Amino acid sequence: MVRVGILGAAGYTGGELIRLLLNHPEVEIVFANSESNAGNKVYDVHEGLLGETELEFTSEMPFDKVDVVFFCFGHGKSEAFLKEHSIPANVKIIDLAQDFRIKGDHDYVYGLPEIHKEEIAKCQHLANPGCFATCIQLGLLPLAKAGLLTKDISVNAITGSTGAGQKPGATTHFSWRNNNFSVYKLFTHQHLHEICQTLNELKPASAPHVVDTLDEGYEADGITVDFIPYRGDFARGIFCTEVVTLSPLPTSPKGEELVALYKNFYEKAAFTHYSDKALDLKQVVNTNKALVHVEVFGKKVVITSMIDNLLKGAVGQAVQNMNIMFGLDEKAGLNLKASAF
Repeated sequence: MVRVGILGAAGYTGGELIRLLLNHPEVEIVFANSESNAGNKVYDVHEGLLGETELEFTSEMPFDKVDVVFFCFGHGKSEAFLKEHSIPANVKIIDLAQDFRIKGDHDYVYGLPEIHKEEIAKCQHLANPGCFATCIQLGLLPLAKAGLLTKDISVNAITGSTGAGQKPGATTHFSWRNNNFSVYKLFTHQHLHEICQTLNELKPASAPHVVDTLDEGYEADGITVDFIPYRGDFARGIFCTEVVTLSPLPTSPKGEELVALYKNFYEKAAFTHYSDKALDLKQVVNTNKALVHVEVFGKKVVITSMIDNLLKGAVGQAVQNMNIMFGLDEKAGLNLKASAF
């Protein structure tokens, strides 16, 4: 039995994580930390858990009683927390913030199971990928691995309101979000860095360096990722389209070899699947699935990918990574089904 502690347990990701772990056959939740909610029932905040648990939030953090701790903090708070608190060396950490996703002076493994499963299985500290980053990367990984990302990459993706977190804001409350649509962080979204890090990691040595629009002084012939994120008027999910100019051109008009490339790449993936049909968001909402679809139009290939931002884009992937880290069935606790309607 894996003993779990959760920090930042009162937010959206904390609530979703508790929901998953309550139904995980190999997990015991030892504590759910929230300073502002200490002593309250978890279902007082996460009301959908009424009848599921009598677990209470606590201000305590008994790290000596757990095997792994999940950081469900906002970005920037994980690194600050570790400077002020000591976690035993034998306790694994899974960080859902962006603090350790970029390689540097730390030992955190970037937890994208589709390409880093062996490293995840051996690691003590894990940086869970961002939601947009997960969805976009899963659409591009096969092309990157094959060295086919030889032109600029254009990405458009729309996310639900839960991607902004639980704290109310000017662009998250219902009266603004409902029946509305807007763009934000044009070409400057923070997830670009981890996306480009992965694409460069996978590309063959002869392929151009992949850069994002935040980099300065990059070579004129390098691959660029132009990312436009949108706010949608729905609660959860990310729907992404990526347009890539191919060189060399596909040998078949409908790009059958590219479809085969994607199917082979994800053949053994636990949750990422290729679809022969065009996608719609309801196929993945409330699941840990990622779906990918490819269409070819002359020199252009259009990749559609989608995930649930709170699950495969956050805590579902975090639980998937925990399973790998502890040698459990990768799908344990994640047998979630999409709605039929």
